[in-house]
Amino acid sequence: MTREEILELIEEEGVEFIRLQFTDVFGILKNFAVTTGQLENVFKNKCSFEGSAIFGERYELDDKLFVRPVLDSFTLLPWRPQQAKVAKMVCDVCTEDGTPYPASSRYILKKNLKKAEASGYSFLVDPENEFFLFHMDENGLPTTNSHEKAGYLDVGPMDFGENARREIVLSLEEMGFEVESSHHESAPAQHEIDFKEADALTTADAIQTFRFAVRSIAKRFGLYATFMPKPKTKEPGSGMHLNITMMKDGHNVFYHHSVKEVSQEAYWFIGGILRHGKALSAIANPTVNSYKRLLAGFQAPDRLVWASKGEKAFVKLKTYPDDAKIELRFPDGSANPYLVIAACIAAGLDGIKNQIDPGEDASFNKDLFKTGEPVADNLREALQELKKDAVLIDALGEEFVEIFCEIKNREWKEFMSSVSKWEVERYLIKI
Repeated sequence: MTREEILELIEEEGVEFIRLQFTDVFGILKNFAVTTGQLENVFKNKCSFEGSAIFGERYELDDKLFVRPVLDSFTLLPWRPQQAKVAKMVCDVCTEDGTPYPASSRYILKKNLKKAEASGYSFLVDPENEFFLFHMDENGLPTTNSHEKAGYLDVGPMDFGENARREIVLSLEEMGFEVESSHHESAPAQHEIDFKEADALTTADAIQTFRFAVRSIAKRFGLYATFMPKPKTKEPGSGMHLNITMMKDGHNVFYHHSVKEVSQEAYWFIGGILRHGKALSAIANPTVNSYKRLLAGFQAPDRLVWASKGEKAFVKLKTYPDDAKIELRFPDGSANPYLVIAACIAAGLDGIKNQIDPGEDASFNKDLFKTGEPVADNLREALQELKKDAVLIDALGEEFVEIFCEIKNREWKEFMSSVSKWEVERYLIKI
């Protein structure tokens, strides 16, 4: 889409406000709005914000940073008023002279994709997004309450969120998404919406727009949408499974069409993911809460194993007639999609470069689901692994890893210094 096409569409649709959106390093969508009268400044990259916002306001950065809109991302927001309409644009983050800011997560993904392109590789990614729809209290604040008892693939009237989910899908399609499926997930109030694969950068942008849309539309139904990995103790958590296809010269690298077999590169790619699995978790499972999802007893992976069948694998090899994909089952909804895709691509390519053997298929040795190497036990362990993983440090940038680990270690210490209700109930009387 060109500037002229955007201006023409704005006039035709009566757009009055444009949200300029970017993602901080923790995957939180940020934005500020401008009126259409400020579009000239937008197109000249003159719109700035306080640089600390890129780190979620938890790190000092005195410099101003600037947004550079991605013109093709211009989209009307269908749930906003039809008078004085609102649109949004995804933005890159740069310095005043237009240089990409190196700690910007979107830039980190673009950098890794460009590196892969030098070897002829490109990537298609399709996500499986799980989330909960909970009630809000009388003050409009979120709770973890729901009156429904629905489970996997249940329908209304058991599925209380059916109408909200329907409206979300219709709005997404109006915004250009091709939604492949939607359904109720395993836990009460838990849902999943999957949309069609696209190139890696487009998918990462789409995940952020998807989350924004889900939350906004859920609120219209008096519900709060959360992508928190494990909001309820005795229920399954929410993942963000990523299905990856690696392409070269128009062909799927993971599948040999001539001999109708999965390629050796697919196994090596899996080997790279498993080799770097604990360090990857710092990016794919970046919260204290993430590791309460990665426990035995539910379908989330708790061992660094791969399988061609079975839902508890860290990585799953999915085969179809004349096709193969690699499903990463460990990422969750708290992950920054740009960073997790970038990091997993780097790990997988390292597997191919060094021909890393992924080991035995756990589908044929189910003991591996109990005896395989465990995933990172908590956020602190994952951060320690990230800080010594040369491949991921190179992919993400040394400065980024240093700042990310500093802030996340602070988060871990805050968690450890907080006395939980469980601890009081467990120890107060006994000790």
